[in-house]
Amino acid sequence: MAFHLENDIQLFPHTYNEILERVQNVNPVKYGSTRNYIDGDVSYLSPYISRGVISTKFVLEELLKKGYAPTSIEKFIQELAWRDYWQQVWISKGEEINKDLRNTQTPISNTAISTALVNANTGIEAIDNSIRKFYETGYLHNHLRMYIAAIACNIAQSHWKLPAKWMYYHLLDADWASNALSWQWVAGANSNKKYYANQENINRYCHTEQTNTFLDVGYDRFSDLNIPEILKGIVTPNLTTPLPTNKRISVEKSKPTLVYNYYNLDPNWNKEMDANRILLLEPSHFERYPISEQSVNFMLDLSQNIKGIKVYTGEFDELVSSFQLETETIHYKEHPLNKGYKGIEESRDWMFEVTGYYRSFFGFWKKCKKQPPFKTK
Repeated sequence: MAFHLENDIQLFPHTYNEILERVQNVNPVKYGSTRNYIDGDVSYLSPYISRGVISTKFVLEELLKKGYAPTSIEKFIQELAWRDYWQQVWISKGEEINKDLRNTQTPISNTAISTALVNANTGIEAIDNSIRKFYETGYLHNHLRMYIAAIACNIAQSHWKLPAKWMYYHLLDADWASNALSWQWVAGANSNKKYYANQENINRYCHTEQTNTFLDVGYDRFSDLNIPEILKGIVTPNLTTPLPTNKRISVEKSKPTLVYNYYNLDPNWNKEMDANRILLLEPSHFERYPISEQSVNFMLDLSQNIKGIKVYTGEFDELVSSFQLETETIHYKEHPLNKGYKGIEESRDWMFEVTGYYRSFFGFWKKCKKQPPFKTK
């Protein structure tokens, strides 16, 4: 079952039961054959995985329960594995993912972003329509993300970092590892070559018939293509996060405290524990990785699946000192952005027991395929 943008009233519902229903409605076989098309049968699960409501492991287990053979849904499992892979790169490389990871991006004419992209005015119908819908929904098809990144970095010659932050800002499924490292992959900073898509490719997967655009060229022309006039204007968007102001909350010191955040909104995490449950919104985090009002509201709506959740805007140390918490009673899930947390760190769920840095996804994937469900121990 596909949840098409044109027909779906609420593209991303918030309640946990609706999210579980969406998992059950995934057609992983059809996904494999149609996913590259803008109207393909994609799952629309990425915002829930990125926010930690569900895990890649949970999705895979639910599909296997329905009787799918792993080999018949390998493409779908592989796409889930990409998210785990990017996270493993982030865990291994840390701050290094915020700069060119493997190669220096070149040529670079600016460190901003084309005004035409921000204003959805590139003249490429499929691109402009998708950006306008992006602002409305917080969603972009993966192919469109690649097309936009290729235009920004490889045609307009912008360094990948600011355009990646612009996209992250608006994405409901914002995952800095997946986003930043994918942009670097397109720009050649985290891959062996740049990614390009010409007008013929866009027409095919977006069902358009446009010609005579700056992308209406053969692939051999891209390496020496001048920046099109329409892309020369650049802008640095104002990306700020409208965090909620603190409301008075109570915390019981006699109970343990579970700290949730933008990357962990799992309603089943330590569900049976009698504990304080606090969604921590650190201004320092959102200053470095800003998100839109739409994304803030989506996060807050999803947090309502966690019984008894309370919202605290402030730094981790401020939370501890404000309520005189003992750090040995604080629980949190592991994540690269939680380095400043203190207490009991709990692991996340991964599909495979494959950790560490791999230069390529397929090196990582080769190891994954030696484990269940592909091979039994």
